[in-house]
Amino acid sequence: MLRELHVTNLGIVDDLTLLLGSGLTAITGETGAGKTLLVEAVDLLLGGRSDAGLVRTGADEARIEGRFEDEAGGEILLVRVIPAEGRSRAYIDGALATVAQLAEVGATLVDLHGQHAHQALLQGRAQRKSLDRFIGTKAQESSDRLRSARSERNQLDKDLSALGGDERERAREIDLLSFQLDEIERAAIEHAGEDVALEAEEALLSDATNFREALAKAYDAVQSRCRDALGEAVGALNGREPFSGIEQRLRSVEAELGDVADEIRGTLERVVDDPERIEAVRSRRRLLREFTRKYGETLADVLEFAQEIKVRLAELDSYEVRAAEIEERIAQSDAVITESARSLSQARQKASPVLANEVMSHFADLALPNARLEVSLEVGQLTDDGFDEVTFLLAANSGEDLKPLARAASGGEMSRIMLALRLVLSDAPATLVFDEVDAGIGGEAGVAVGRLLAQLGTRHQVLCVTHLAQVASHADNQVTVEKIEVEHRTVAQVSPVVDEKRRSELARMLGGLDTDHARSLADELLSSAADSRVAKKGQS
Repeated sequence: MLRELHVTNLGIVDDLTLLLGSGLTAITGETGAGKTLLVEAVDLLLGGRSDAGLVRTGADEARIEGRFEDEAGGEILLVRVIPAEGRSRAYIDGALATVAQLAEVGATLVDLHGQHAHQALLQGRAQRKSLDRFIGTKAQESSDRLRSARSERNQLDKDLSALGGDERERAREIDLLSFQLDEIERAAIEHAGEDVALEAEEALLSDATNFREALAKAYDAVQSRCRDALGEAVGALNGREPFSGIEQRLRSVEAELGDVADEIRGTLERVVDDPERIEAVRSRRRLLREFTRKYGETLADVLEFAQEIKVRLAELDSYEVRAAEIEERIAQSDAVITESARSLSQARQKASPVLANEVMSHFADLALPNARLEVSLEVGQLTDDGFDEVTFLLAANSGEDLKPLARAASGGEMSRIMLALRLVLSDAPATLVFDEVDAGIGGEAGVAVGRLLAQLGTRHQVLCVTHLAQVASHADNQVTVEKIEVEHRTVAQVSPVVDEKRRSELARMLGGLDTDHARSLADELLSSAADSRVAKKGQS
């Protein structure tokens, strides 16, 4: 809910902070005091159209900040800045945002009812959602089945397409993959490191003569001179106890040298000058390089690609069987989609007149005795929400044609219509703002509007701009907006009114004068409102 609203340099507002609680808050004050500017500020905070003319004379920019508290107790900060020149700016939790993003977040937090265009219930999708929430479990179950079946249907379509649905295209793919697999298999790649081993072998064969000469010299030096010298050293120290440690080390070196000599001899025997072998190695390396050029960066990639080809060929070879299986599942999904959409539509058709009648049951109390509401359903394109296009139609007065809600009522009538809808429907943002809800009514109708707003305030935070004491008396909290003069300039200020100040404000609203009689009437309104709340609690 909206916990704090801070406005600077907006119209006659210089610097204003409004702290808000739960329940119904009535915003009152003389005509022209600036009440509408508070609603304008909320509208701008929700992404409403900005106007540089709203910036206070002499100021560079107007700034509106709203601190909200979500259901988890966390805070959300929305900011809108309106410069005297240039484009407006928006911020969400301190980060720069677009006005569209601000509006998207704001729509989840506040619904504004009045002359402004933020009423979510004016949108067809929101009306359909509201009807479904009104229906309850049956609509939710049908909707869940519909969405699940449509999601499965979309995936099955992708699976069928991936099989290769075109016969000629499938045949071309089989030919290409068969050729590639045959080419790889005929190459008989021994292992993923074959190309590395061949590279080493080619390096050895390419200079075989010089390598043999070098190995022969190394063998002669180790076998003859080195081993003979070590033998003499071992013989010289043999049996001489003080030098037994050195003798053992020399014997170890002698044994190691023998192993080295054997390895040199074996390598010498393997290095042959074989022109045919070196050409075969080079040819094989060229072939493997061609494979890594076409099928993967390494031989491991080539071998993995071959396995993928085998899997794909198996899929293509079993196309008819798999396609039949998928098509059968598609038919099953289609049947669920049709049944779920039809069930959802039937529930909507049954509930539509019930919803309309429950909303209209509040019309008389709201000074709308001749208004008619109808929930219209028309068949449209099938979506995840079914095929029903839901439209709330209204005729605000006798003899008028039913029209979509957005075009059927004046500002005051619209606020009262929205109040009736909100009393019946459960889905709404935490904060509801009503402006002009008491336009053109008074007396008992005002009392009823106040009572119903207070009733709505038990489920939502409700802010209501009102001129009627009958409405304001039902509020849990009341704030008043008034104009004062500061340094020869008019400034709007807002302050809470409680106890005697509230009695005085209600008295002013009743007759314009703070008299004993007016205060007595104010006391009666407050007492009656308190009794109404007690009675309501007793009924619940």
